[in-house]
Amino acid sequence: MSRRQLMRHTAWFGAAVGLTVVGGEVLSHVGGTPISSAATDRPTLRFAQVSDSHIGFQGAANTNVVDTFGEAISQVNSLGYTPDFVIHTGDLTHLATPEQFDQAKQMMKSLNTPHVFTVPGEHDSTDDGGQRYRDAFGKGSRGDGWYSFDVAGVHVIALVNTLHMTLLGHLGQDQLDWMRKDVAGLSSDTPIIVFSHIPLFAMYPQWGWGTDDSTQALSYLRRFASVTCLNGHVHQLFTKTDGNITFYSGTTTAYALPKPGEPGVTVPKPVTLPAGKLHAALGIREVSYMKGQQVLAIKDQALL
Repeated sequence: MSRRQLMRHTAWFGAAVGLTVVGGEVLSHVGGTPISSAATDRPTLRFAQVSDSHIGFQGAANTNVVDTFGEAISQVNSLGYTPDFVIHTGDLTHLATPEQFDQAKQMMKSLNTPHVFTVPGEHDSTDDGGQRYRDAFGKGSRGDGWYSFDVAGVHVIALVNTLHMTLLGHLGQDQLDWMRKDVAGLSSDTPIIVFSHIPLFAMYPQWGWGTDDSTQALSYLRRFASVTCLNGHVHQLFTKTDGNITFYSGTTTAYALPKPGEPGVTVPKPVTLPAGKLHAALGIREVSYMKGQQVLAIKDQALL
């Protein structure tokens, strides 16, 4: 990544994912385990993902989201290496107040990484079209906060699908046009990693867990051999493969949500778990992508 590209972006995150790129490929490393010293395994890039910190949430499902987000940050800092950057996949805050954005930003400053990138969740744009989010985290981004960059042979795309939405997430024609042009000049063997808050696949549309115009966005990526889409929003782990594209929904550092289709649930609301069970529902994730393989290896960890 060029210095100019790095300076174009700022921060985001809530459940942690450690990713590594070696020779243009993404590799994963379990926190606390030694990294191979073989030249072919030596990472050239590592980064972490967190999601759905919901700073400002108050409720029985988690009486202290600040503490659990702090624990996730500590796990990122204990991966056994310094990530080149960290990504937060949205819902940094619960009510999008300036104070909540400032608290999230100050907490993420303690991440042991030189750079933090973010995308907004719907909770980060409750009543202002995402303007307070962009004031806090959107410097250098385009439109409603989308952007992309190239690093170690990998093309990374950050999408915003939490604005201009009704039930489902929505990208909008301006962002779709930008995305089409963004990937047009890339070689088909370029590994693609996409980050968004709401899933880009129809995980459970009845609850808004999907993006209504994602089919058009994904059509621009069908020619690439390796495409990985990471999202938050649903507060639980879920994986789906569609041809060359693999989708991974990540967990949260705040509170659990019900499973898709759970009987009697019409609107997903925070779930209060039995005493001692919350940390098992929260967590961080590490991801690896080995040269010559098309699928990222995902390793999830509950909060310590």
